[in-house]
Amino acid sequence: MDSSILLSTFVLLLTTLVVIGILKIATVLYYAYFHWKNKGIPYVPNSLSSLIMSWKMLLGQATFPDYCQYLYYYFPDVKYFGTVDFFMPWPIMIVRDPELIKNITVKDFEHFTDHRTYIDENVEPLFGKNVLSLRGERWKEMRNILSPSFTANKMKFMFELILKCSHDFVDYLADHPELCHEIEAKEAFRRYTNDVIATAAFGISMNSMKDRDNEFYTRGVEATKFATGLLAMAKLIFISSCPGLAKLMGVSIFSSDTLKFFEKIVEENIKAREKQDVIRPDMIHLLMQARDKENASGHKMTLGDIVSQAFIFFFAGFDTSSMLMCYVAHELAVNQDIQDRLREEIQQYLLEGNGEISYESLSKMPYMDMVISETLRKHPPAVISDRVCTKKYELPPSQPGCKNVIIEAGSHVILPVFALHRDPKYFPNPNKFDPERFNNENKDNILPCTYLPFGFGPRMCIGNRFALMETKILIVQLLQKFILKTTDKTVEPVVFSKKEFALQPVDGFWIALEKRET
Repeated sequence: MDSSILLSTFVLLLTTLVVIGILKIATVLYYAYFHWKNKGIPYVPNSLSSLIMSWKMLLGQATFPDYCQYLYYYFPDVKYFGTVDFFMPWPIMIVRDPELIKNITVKDFEHFTDHRTYIDENVEPLFGKNVLSLRGERWKEMRNILSPSFTANKMKFMFELILKCSHDFVDYLADHPELCHEIEAKEAFRRYTNDVIATAAFGISMNSMKDRDNEFYTRGVEATKFATGLLAMAKLIFISSCPGLAKLMGVSIFSSDTLKFFEKIVEENIKAREKQDVIRPDMIHLLMQARDKENASGHKMTLGDIVSQAFIFFFAGFDTSSMLMCYVAHELAVNQDIQDRLREEIQQYLLEGNGEISYESLSKMPYMDMVISETLRKHPPAVISDRVCTKKYELPPSQPGCKNVIIEAGSHVILPVFALHRDPKYFPNPNKFDPERFNNENKDNILPCTYLPFGFGPRMCIGNRFALMETKILIVQLLQKFILKTTDKTVEPVVFSKKEFALQPVDGFWIALEKRET
């Protein structure tokens, strides 16, 4: 066949595919916008301003919190409104009314039992099989298996393990004053959370301040890069929208080496426990118990399921918990009066415990709770939360004069956590760090579902008690031995990175640790 004919055939085929693609995208976008218009719901139109804001975020000219607040205030007087998902041409509904959020997350939870699933477990089993991503009966079953890991008795057991990690971490800093003149808190605190998760979830003792390049730590750093930068964002969108093609092309979030590492760690851990008949009241033990049981869903627990749960516990503890610690340390360094008051409270409980803190005394510190709560309000772990409608649901009118609206199963709902936390209607002077918002008198006046640092209802973060405990333990140890101070690199107010979804500062968390005379 003549080469010119082959070339023209290829061009025709390529042109046809491009035209089909454009028509498909146009059809989906048309459906997405008119989906809400046809229901009589206010929706963000495909206007010039909304397109500019979307592209600003995509090109790194605006932060994700900026984009979310832009949407939140687009219709300031409605309970909810429609728009299109930034990453996918899907219709999504943003709910900004606290009472409706309460209904969705608690009262009518059976209509909204699932989170959105970004990652297909067949493409990325390490992430797709975890309790956060699972849906329906499989989620319920896994939640019931894991919940006993975070009871008060289990927290007490893990308290001693975490306390040792905190002693090792703070003692290392005290013995190396040259590190304390200017320290990047996230890099340091991730080493502490790495050791905490290693011992509490995997039964492995390590000291990442001394053994700085241990594989547990380096794999954690590598794994948390999956949502950093435009290339990683593009890869995530591709995997979410074209899972079959992504699998065929071998595109994945985590490297095969990372997957093999966590599989090896968990498998060796299980074999050692079985061989030595070790019973350790932790997550791995509960998952081992569930592995051989019959269950109503008929799903057989596999090594992959166990690895996935252990990994998400590690992932959340490694990155999210360390971020909370960073923001607490930052706010204490910037607000010396608050730091002094918190240290006084800590000293009081240390005196009562002969120089040591206990699980019971840690849970009784009112000002500590106030400081942590205000940190979570001002700097929540997630900018948004979400739900998927799992069966038809009737919404109240979005505003006076409108009608009730029916949404179908599969509809995506966004809960604007950061925007609610920074709404002056609910938290006056929201950019100010003020722990008094959460004192005994004021906290009862906080409108339910305007404060959602760990989500709300049955789908709220399962490990929040663990994260709070390890954070409080570290703050106790740090304030006992150091005064937290700002440096020339400390930026206040924090400037969020435009390249990440989480509330990451542009140039890191820089503080100084001045050793106290004790």
